[in-house]
Amino acid sequence: MSVEVLDRSTIVNFVEDKEAFEGSVHDRFSRLDTNHDGLLSYAEMEKELQSLRIFETHFGVDVKTDPDELAFAYRALFGQFDHDSSGAVDLEEFKAETKQMMLAMANGLGFLPVQMALEEDSFLKKAVDWEFSKISA
Repeated sequence: MSVEVLDRSTIVNFVEDKEAFEGSVHDRFSRLDTNHDGLLSYAEMEKELQSLRIFETHFGVDVKTDPDELAFAYRALFGQFDHDSSGAVDLEEFKAETKQMMLAMANGLGFLPVQMALEEDSFLKKAVDWEFSKISA
Protein backbone atom coordinates (compact mmCIF):
# COMPACT_ATOMS: atom_id res chain seq x y z
CA MET A 1 0.00 0.00 0.00
CA SER A 2 1.21 3.49 -0.77
CA VAL A 3 -0.12 7.01 -0.33
CA GLU A 4 -0.59 8.77 -3.66
CA VAL A 5 -1.98 12.06 -4.94
CA LEU A 6 -4.56 11.91 -7.72
CA ASP A 7 -7.50 13.76 -9.18
CA ARG A 8 -10.19 13.23 -11.78
CA SER A 9 -7.81 13.67 -14.71
CA THR A 10 -5.44 10.98 -13.37
CA ILE A 11 -8.18 8.39 -13.78
CA VAL A 12 -9.86 9.75 -16.91
CA ASN A 13 -6.58 10.01 -18.83
CA PHE A 14 -5.62 6.47 -17.83
CA VAL A 15 -9.00 5.07 -18.95
CA GLU A 16 -8.79 7.00 -22.22
CA ASP A 17 -5.39 5.47 -22.99
CA LYS A 18 -6.86 2.35 -24.57
CA GLU A 19 -3.60 0.38 -24.60
CA ALA A 20 -2.73 1.07 -20.95
CA PHE A 21 -6.23 0.64 -19.56
CA GLU A 22 -7.18 -2.44 -21.55
CA GLY A 23 -3.79 -4.01 -20.82
CA SER A 24 -4.34 -3.57 -17.09
CA VAL A 25 -7.89 -4.93 -17.31
CA HIS A 26 -6.74 -7.92 -19.35
CA ASP A 27 -3.96 -8.68 -16.84
CA ARG A 28 -6.39 -8.59 -13.91
CA PHE A 29 -8.95 -10.69 -15.80
CA SER A 30 -6.30 -13.29 -16.62
CA ARG A 31 -5.22 -13.54 -12.98
CA LEU A 32 -8.82 -13.95 -11.84
CA ASP A 33 -9.64 -16.55 -14.50
CA THR A 34 -8.06 -19.41 -12.57
CA ASN A 35 -9.49 -22.18 -14.75
CA HIS A 36 -8.47 -20.32 -17.95
CA ASP A 37 -11.84 -20.73 -19.68
CA GLY A 38 -12.12 -17.07 -20.70
CA LEU A 39 -14.96 -16.43 -18.23
CA LEU A 40 -15.12 -15.35 -14.62
CA SER A 41 -17.49 -17.28 -12.40
CA TYR A 42 -18.80 -15.84 -9.16
CA ALA A 43 -16.35 -18.09 -7.29
CA GLU A 44 -13.44 -16.66 -9.28
CA MET A 45 -14.55 -13.05 -8.67
CA GLU A 46 -15.71 -13.42 -5.07
CA LYS A 47 -12.29 -12.87 -3.47
CA GLU A 48 -11.69 -9.81 -5.68
CA LEU A 49 -15.07 -8.34 -4.73
CA GLN A 50 -14.42 -9.00 -1.05
CA SER A 51 -11.02 -7.31 -1.25
CA LEU A 52 -12.81 -4.05 -2.03
CA ARG A 53 -14.25 -4.12 1.53
CA ILE A 54 -16.96 -1.66 0.54
CA PHE A 55 -19.51 -3.25 2.84
CA GLU A 56 -17.26 -4.06 5.80
CA THR A 57 -16.06 -0.55 6.54
CA HIS A 58 -17.73 2.73 7.37
CA PHE A 59 -15.48 5.75 6.86
CA GLY A 60 -12.46 3.44 7.12
CA VAL A 61 -13.57 1.77 10.35
CA ASP A 62 -14.40 -1.95 10.32
CA VAL A 63 -18.03 -2.71 11.10
CA LYS A 64 -19.68 -6.05 11.78
CA THR A 65 -21.89 -6.92 8.83
CA ASP A 66 -24.36 -9.78 8.66
CA PRO A 67 -22.82 -12.57 6.50
CA ASP A 68 -26.11 -13.11 4.65
CA GLU A 69 -26.28 -9.41 3.79
CA LEU A 70 -22.68 -9.52 2.56
CA ALA A 71 -23.38 -12.56 0.38
CA PHE A 72 -26.43 -10.83 -1.11
CA ALA A 73 -24.46 -7.61 -1.74
CA TYR A 74 -21.56 -9.42 -3.41
CA ARG A 75 -23.94 -11.41 -5.61
CA ALA A 76 -25.58 -8.12 -6.64
CA LEU A 77 -22.19 -6.57 -7.36
CA PHE A 78 -21.26 -9.61 -9.47
CA GLY A 79 -24.54 -9.03 -11.34
CA GLN A 80 -23.33 -5.54 -12.25
CA PHE A 81 -20.46 -7.15 -14.15
CA ASP A 82 -22.58 -9.93 -15.67
CA HIS A 83 -24.35 -7.70 -18.21
CA ASP A 84 -26.02 -10.55 -20.10
CA SER A 85 -27.06 -12.44 -16.91
CA SER A 86 -25.29 -15.58 -18.13
CA GLY A 87 -23.85 -16.42 -14.70
CA ALA A 88 -20.32 -15.61 -15.88
CA VAL A 89 -18.39 -12.49 -16.81
CA ASP A 90 -16.44 -12.35 -20.06
CA LEU A 91 -13.55 -9.99 -20.76
CA GLU A 92 -15.72 -7.41 -22.53
CA GLU A 93 -18.20 -7.27 -19.64
CA PHE A 94 -15.33 -7.01 -17.14
CA LYS A 95 -13.70 -4.22 -19.14
CA ALA A 96 -16.94 -2.27 -19.59
CA GLU A 97 -17.90 -2.43 -15.91
CA THR A 98 -14.38 -1.64 -14.73
CA LYS A 99 -14.33 1.40 -17.02
CA GLN A 100 -17.72 2.55 -15.72
CA MET A 101 -16.56 2.15 -12.11
CA MET A 102 -13.30 4.00 -12.76
CA LEU A 103 -15.10 6.92 -14.42
CA ALA A 104 -17.61 7.06 -11.55
CA MET A 105 -14.68 7.31 -9.10
CA ALA A 106 -13.13 10.02 -11.27
CA ASN A 107 -16.34 12.04 -11.24
CA GLY A 108 -16.55 11.65 -7.47
CA LEU A 109 -13.02 12.96 -6.98
CA GLY A 110 -13.45 16.16 -8.93
CA PHE A 111 -10.64 18.43 -10.05
CA LEU A 112 -8.86 19.07 -6.76
CA PRO A 113 -6.04 16.64 -5.98
CA VAL A 114 -6.60 14.27 -3.07
CA GLN A 115 -4.18 12.12 -1.15
CA MET A 116 -5.28 8.50 -0.93
CA ALA A 117 -3.88 5.19 0.33
CA LEU A 118 -3.88 2.76 -2.60
CA GLU A 119 -3.28 -0.98 -2.85
CA GLU A 120 -0.24 -1.70 -5.01
CA ASP A 121 -2.17 -3.73 -7.60
CA SER A 122 -5.30 -1.56 -7.74
CA PHE A 123 -6.52 0.12 -10.91
CA LEU A 124 -6.20 3.51 -9.17
CA LYS A 125 -2.54 2.79 -8.39
CA LYS A 126 -2.02 1.77 -12.01
CA ALA A 127 -3.57 5.10 -13.08
CA VAL A 128 -1.18 7.02 -10.81
CA ASP A 129 1.82 5.03 -12.07
CA TRP A 130 0.71 5.59 -15.67
CA GLU A 131 0.41 9.34 -15.08
CA PHE A 132 3.86 9.42 -13.43
CA SER A 133 5.39 7.58 -16.39
CA LYS A 134 3.92 10.20 -18.77
CA ILE A 135 5.28 13.06 -16.68
CA SER A 136 8.72 11.45 -16.36
CA ALA A 137 9.08 10.74 -20.07
